[in-house]
Amino acid sequence: MTKKILPPLVALVVLLALWEVLVRALAVPAFLLPPPSAIAAAFGSDAGLGRALLTTAGAALVGFGLAATLGVLAAIALASSRWVERALYPYTVFLQTVPIVAIAPLLVIWFGPGLRAVAVAALIVAVFPVIANTLAGLRSVDPALRDLFRLYGASRFRTLYKLELPAALPQLVTGLRVASGLAVIGTIVGEFVAGFSDDAGLGIVILSAYRQLKTDVLFAAVVLAALLGLALFAAVDLAGHRLLRRWHPSEKGAP
Repeated sequence: MTKKILPPLVALVVLLALWEVLVRALAVPAFLLPPPSAIAAAFGSDAGLGRALLTTAGAALVGFGLAATLGVLAAIALASSRWVERALYPYTVFLQTVPIVAIAPLLVIWFGPGLRAVAVAALIVAVFPVIANTLAGLRSVDPALRDLFRLYGASRFRTLYKLELPAALPQLVTGLRVASGLAVIGTIVGEFVAGFSDDAGLGIVILSAYRQLKTDVLFAAVVLAALLGLALFAAVDLAGHRLLRRWHPSEKGAP
């Protein structure tokens, strides 16, 4: 574990030290590029960052949960029939290609400002990887095993529960890992338009700091958003590892 953590930690310390020295040596204005010490001070001086982090985390978790649930259900529906897949799968691709910034005002109109609109923005951004990966997993089940279940008269639900979903679990976990980071991105973008100042998330803090040229606070908010995405990814990754470590080759031998 130490061998894996130590090299990137040392690289981070060296990078931050060089950043601090160069910014001060070149007298770079703080509103252009604040030194790491100023960014660190912003965490303690701006109490709103903690509340903003909790607001964004709540919306991201709601959006991610919706993406995971609806993504799996949509993939099961698409896998039920090739005709259904050909008819509806292009619309799931549309969710991946639509510019979330362009439709965010519509989300405010439909759901009102705040948590609901922001969570839906996170859902739209994060749901496609879950659908695509789960569908690929359901489609890749060994045909011989399907025939065996059919031979023994297994119902459609039992086949799905006992065979298809377990076989698709590695791809599903992969989709959830991708969706975890995208959910945070969708939340921040949604907050740019659909957030509100009474319970501001990190997206609102970023906009406010940008308008006031508080670059140190802006950097601090970006760092917190990145750490939130990393924490959500780590939680999904750990859950996936625990589910797969005993039987799937991709997780055997992993820490």
